[in-house]
Amino acid sequence: MRKSLSFLLSGVALAVAASTAVAGERVLEFKLVTKPIDLKVIEAANVEGQTVVSGKFFGVAVFNDGRIGVKEFVNTSDLLKGSGPFFGYSTYTFEEGSITARYTGSAKDGKSTGEYTILSGTGAYANATGTGTIESAPNPFKGVNLLNIKLVVKTSGS
Repeated sequence: MRKSLSFLLSGVALAVAASTAVAGERVLEFKLVTKPIDLKVIEAANVEGQTVVSGKFFGVAVFNDGRIGVKEFVNTSDLLKGSGPFFGYSTYTFEEGSITARYTGSAKDGKSTGEYTILSGTGAYANATGTGTIESAPNPFKGVNLLNIKLVVKTSGS
């Protein structure tokens, strides 16, 4: 009986250690290049420079160590002469899993900033929660956006 109890307790301790090993927090920082793939721009009547922009976008994430990921997302913005709020929903796919998040932010003077709220994940990011930031980066390219992204991903391991 004593051996059985010791074996059972060892197994429980091992299971707890294993679940703790995959739980934790990871910080993902990368450059993101995005491009609209289906965009609709609507000009507001009788308000000069006011537009509502909505669409689907695609992006490629590039880490400093050369790893890459992709992002598919929808975005809506309410802009007066290029400045104003935006929001959307993103799914990042990396080799080890995916992360889905909602973001909000604003654009002003050609620069964008915003925040992520992580909603879910798969694979290594299963049951993910967390936050993140969006910041536009100097961009020498036409027709695409270049952003600095930081995601603080929390996983429970369950």
